[in-house]
Amino acid sequence: MDDSTFIADTPRLTGMALIQDEARRLPDTPGVYRMIGGEAEVLYVGKARSLKKRVTHYAQGRFHTQRIAHMVHLTRSMEFTTTRTETEALLLESNLIKRLKPRFNVVLRDDKSFAEILLRRDHPAPQIRKHRGAHTISGDYFGPFASTWAVNRTVNILQKAFLLRTCSDSVFDSRTRPCMLHQIKRCSAPCVDLITPPDYMTLVEEAHEFLTGKSRAVMGRLSAEMSEAAENLEFERAARARDRIRALSSISMEQSINPETVVEADVFALHAEGGQACVQVFFFRAGQNWGNRAYFPRVNTMIDAAEDEPVKEGPDFGENGAILDAFLGQFYEDKPIPRAIFLSHDVPNRALLAEAFTDKVGKKVEITVPQRGEKRELVFHALTNAKEALGRKMAESSAQTTLLAGVCEVFGLESPPERIEVYDNSHIMGTNAVGGMIVAGPDGFQKNQYRKFNIKSTELVPGDDYGMMKEVLRRRFSRLQKEEEAGETPPRPDLVLVDGGQGQLDVAVEVLADLGLDDIVVVGVAKGPDRDAGLERFFMPGKPQFMLEPKSPVLYYLQRLRDEAHNFAIGAHRTRRKMDMTKNPLDDIEGVGAAKKKALLHTFGSARGVSRAAVADLVKVEGVSAPLAERIYGYFHRS
Repeated sequence: MDDSTFIADTPRLTGMALIQDEARRLPDTPGVYRMIGGEAEVLYVGKARSLKKRVTHYAQGRFHTQRIAHMVHLTRSMEFTTTRTETEALLLESNLIKRLKPRFNVVLRDDKSFAEILLRRDHPAPQIRKHRGAHTISGDYFGPFASTWAVNRTVNILQKAFLLRTCSDSVFDSRTRPCMLHQIKRCSAPCVDLITPPDYMTLVEEAHEFLTGKSRAVMGRLSAEMSEAAENLEFERAARARDRIRALSSISMEQSINPETVVEADVFALHAEGGQACVQVFFFRAGQNWGNRAYFPRVNTMIDAAEDEPVKEGPDFGENGAILDAFLGQFYEDKPIPRAIFLSHDVPNRALLAEAFTDKVGKKVEITVPQRGEKRELVFHALTNAKEALGRKMAESSAQTTLLAGVCEVFGLESPPERIEVYDNSHIMGTNAVGGMIVAGPDGFQKNQYRKFNIKSTELVPGDDYGMMKEVLRRRFSRLQKEEEAGETPPRPDLVLVDGGQGQLDVAVEVLADLGLDDIVVVGVAKGPDRDAGLERFFMPGKPQFMLEPKSPVLYYLQRLRDEAHNFAIGAHRTRRKMDMTKNPLDDIEGVGAAKKKALLHTFGSARGVSRAAVADLVKVEGVSAPLAERIYGYFHRS
């Protein structure tokens, strides 16, 4: 992007006077502007076809709302970035809003990545699997799916239909006989050459065709194959083709609202009420409904939807159009863009967004507001879901606000907490020790903020809960301290709950005091006698321990927080323990790669068989030299 950034900072001028002064020197070119407050915080990020005209519009003082006037009043400096085109300005604006989260912008708060199906292409026997995150692996990506459940279900059905492997490369390389998936007819077992590479690649290409919307062609070929096999009295082959057809048909039958005229599209419907908004997004790929997700963007600080110049004629987009306009730019910053996007409300920058998305993906992207037919029905269905989701959200928010107010009163906080962090540890006799942190706030559990900490210290006595908690808290808050010292604004908790009594509380207070963060409120939550729920005791620095009324709603809420942290830590511990249990000792021996490991396992049957082999037997294995045989023998006989 050919652009330049310059900062306008005139301490003697503020608010309207500052903006009027800067407007005189701005270029008549596209770009992005930022309004900065007195604490150097970014108040607002906006794009303009002409920076000069846009800022001059602010300088005239004709604002749509009192809130915009207040924003101008708080402005103490401005930053500007010029771009070559308005499209570049639009993309830069979306990136900055997501990164800076300005107070006066619509902000997309739910930034979790979507699950996808990955058909890997970096292995002779391509693997099909669930994927989440950046596209760093060579292969074909299909999505997004709105939920992990939808991906898992689809992958399972594709296994039945196309018999593609889902195992990891290490498992694939170490197999000496077919696994259970082959026995239940969900894998063609390319690992042990029960299918030839060309035949396996045929299955891979059929799966690719099906996932790209060519399901009728695939099912047509399978039907022809079934008929041909039946005519030739090859009933087993005919039965296999029949089972594959049934599996593929089940995807379409189980999907709700599978459109007949829409192959690839995203549907956005917005409903706003009571100062809150819900954007419901439905995903359609390969002619199938791949699920939906509800978003609740922060809109209590509505953006100014004015264009570069006052619009005398044309549509009145209103607040809903302004919200959806800001939402779309942020949503597609790191997500796949389909060929068609259907909206419930028209947006001011519809043509510009379509142009930006087209440039980004290299294919034509259409953004429309359907008025009739099946497309309109899809939008209406999404709008109904948006209304229902917002209703549930508002009811939950009301209850959550009441609970947080109760937490504030119980622990003597200055205001209801916006961020609560809860910590717990999990281990078995000190092994596979893991610490867990969960986060909760006004919007409930914030699962994208959860963190696990693998205990690394080698000096801890096995089972030392105090030492483990100390390591977890020091790692978490040392990072917080460094980020704050670097001028960043990382999420800081208003309340920290640690699972345990006075001892755990003392450890937490010591760590925070050492780091200069003793202004954070810490509470220890000890389970009652025999771990009975309802008899929890609470510990705070400088106060005697206390209990809450057994039927107190606040007590139930704190129990939920503690149990969530406990379950999260246990889950992390089990995952780590499972990984250790399934780890092959051969993986730790230098010089033993996938091919040699497969050869050793094929010869001796298992890692235990390898451990019992003599050096003379090891050197007989293809690819194992005498020095490597000595190294393998020495690894298993170090004592």
